[in-house]
Amino acid sequence: MKKFQKTLVLALGNDILGDDGVAFHAARILSAEFPGSVDVMETGEAGLPLLDFLEPYTKALILDAAATGKCPAGTILRWDRDDFRRCVAPSQHAAGLPHILELAERLGMAFPGELQVVCMEVRDPTVFRETLTAEAEQALPAMVNMAREILTGWGCQD
Repeated sequence: MKKFQKTLVLALGNDILGDDGVAFHAARILSAEFPGSVDVMETGEAGLPLLDFLEPYTKALILDAAATGKCPAGTILRWDRDDFRRCVAPSQHAAGLPHILELAERLGMAFPGELQVVCMEVRDPTVFRETLTAEAEQALPAMVNMAREILTGWGCQD
């Protein structure tokens, strides 16, 4: 597959599940700020289908929501590729980012050399609604700022 020199911003979530769609909100802001220098995609996919999104790019920034329960809602979390070296899954049937990275390496697939994940801790990503909670709305600028900082550091221009 042809490798793109552009950077991918990949937003994961579901925008009819309230705060689970916070990454889409952040991605839309970044798309307007970085036209032409990044590709922005939104998807409800998870697991192995993410390989198709990520494989053509040299740099990728994944935006997502998480409900770890380990920090207050609205906390912005950041991980890089090395943070996903250890494979831990809730099920042997699940394929998360660590599994995708391992699979891509074992198959010799091209995969972004630069990979960052910016995630917002949310209280409950399973509530059916099309809007964000006040906590997520308030924390959205911090999520966008962290993503903007990463993109600018990679040389993407706004």
